[in-house]
Amino acid sequence: MFYILIIIVYIFECKKIERPSRLNGLRHLVLLVPNLEACERFYVDVLGMQLLHRANEDLVYLTCGNDNLSLGRAYAESHGVALVDHYGFIVDSVEELDAWYQYLKAQGVTLLDRPFDHGDGARSFHLLDPAGNKVQPLYHPAISGQRFSPART
Repeated sequence: MFYILIIIVYIFECKKIERPSRLNGLRHLVLLVPNLEACERFYVDVLGMQLLHRANEDLVYLTCGNDNLSLGRAYAESHGVALVDHYGFIVDSVEELDAWYQYLKAQGVTLLDRPFDHGDGARSFHLLDPAGNKVQPLYHPAISGQRFSPART
């Protein structure tokens, strides 16, 4: 009974605080990878991201504009449990999504499916990076084509 009272008080107190504003997108994602150099080459050379900052030999920050991807060297042994299912990159059009599919296929990247429609106007496909992380190039009419800040060169 005591725990129920605490939960009710907590819920009541939480409702008093208004959310300040909407979130403006995912700023960064950190992936721990056993093969840092291969993953960095993949994201820079194949996907076209840019090196934003090399913190040290075990951590790099990559960017494609407003969003960042950090790659850290994983020293711990993997137990085969994926902590991240997948993450997505936005593209500007359906045509661009299809072009990415053809390009990645020609690069020999492991593609998990073909471009498919989601039913809400979105279209995507999935691939694997060299560490086995699932990546989703995605066209979504509500957000594709927007630019929040230019990529740094």
